[in-house]
Amino acid sequence: MQSFIRLMSIKGGERIVDLGGTPQFWDSIDTPLDLTIINLPGFNPPYDGSSHHKINLLEGDACAVEFADKSFDIVFSNSVIEHVGGADNEDRLASEALRLAPAYWVQTPSIWFPIEAHNNMPFWWFYPAFVKRAFMRRWRRRLPAWAEMIDGTVVISKSRMLQMFPDSELMVESALGFVKSYSCFKRPGA
Repeated sequence: MQSFIRLMSIKGGERIVDLGGTPQFWDSIDTPLDLTIINLPGFNPPYDGSSHHKINLLEGDACAVEFADKSFDIVFSNSVIEHVGGADNEDRLASEALRLAPAYWVQTPSIWFPIEAHNNMPFWWFYPAFVKRAFMRRWRRRLPAWAEMIDGTVVISKSRMLQMFPDSELMVESALGFVKSYSCFKRPGA
């Protein structure tokens, strides 16, 4: 978030639409913001309304947001694009990010980080298909909703992100010497 604040020149009061986020995610930013957080029906987290930010929680589809063009200052989406259901929906989410604001920040985890960001399994993307299927069968019995989320998660490469966001800059986040995530962003006023 510190990179987001610095690179996006956050001053306070920016109208930000967060596609797939939570109010608690924004607690670490001291600067008051005007946040609209959109999640699929039934997926908005409990929120008691206490925040130094102005927060509006809405239900909707991040791939088809019902706001006019340039309704916000910044579109923000953290680790959502890999969950939208394949290339067509990834393109639709990217189009919405480009349409809704003149600036955006869209992040996705990297396949190259040794611990998979969603299920915490080491080197998950490199397991043979039969091993993944065995884990998924077990998870479906014990944690069906979570297993559905894992099963619907895809890896989005750096080149694919740059293809979807051709006017972006790219921030590569690393940890322990491994690439952890990619953030495509366009600065306000760029």
